[in-house]
Amino acid sequence: MTDRSLSSTVGIGTPGHGPDADEALSTRLRDLALVEIDALIQGERAPELIAAFADDVIDALREARTRIAALRSQLSGADPLSVLDAAARQRASDAGAAGVDRIRARLTAQADAARALARLGDLAAGLVPKLFEADRRR
Repeated sequence: MTDRSLSSTVGIGTPGHGPDADEALSTRLRDLALVEIDALIQGERAPELIAAFADDVIDALREARTRIAALRSQLSGADPLSVLDAAARQRASDAGAAGVDRIRARLTAQADAARALARLGDLAAGLVPKLFEADRRR
């Protein structure tokens, strides 16, 4: 997989929240979801371990929440396909043709944001039950 295909799979971002940040957050959420709480309750340090795990899950879910909100904002705004409301003559003009790249880029950015949003949503959904379980065992 090349870097280009990775960025379109993971998503896009604003400065500080690009594909690498999304990948790191996705990995963190996935790793936390793999933790077996039963393994944490063994031994005398169980309360500390469960509390630390719950705190880490809360922190990761907060980070996901922030990123999901940013991705949602990328999906809002003017409809790039509003060009369909323009007359054919307007789309055929030089000015209309100049907008093709802008429209294509906006649609691509929205699709990338939607994929990243779906990925983070799925990963967060898998982690929420772990938080509830950890809270019950604290």
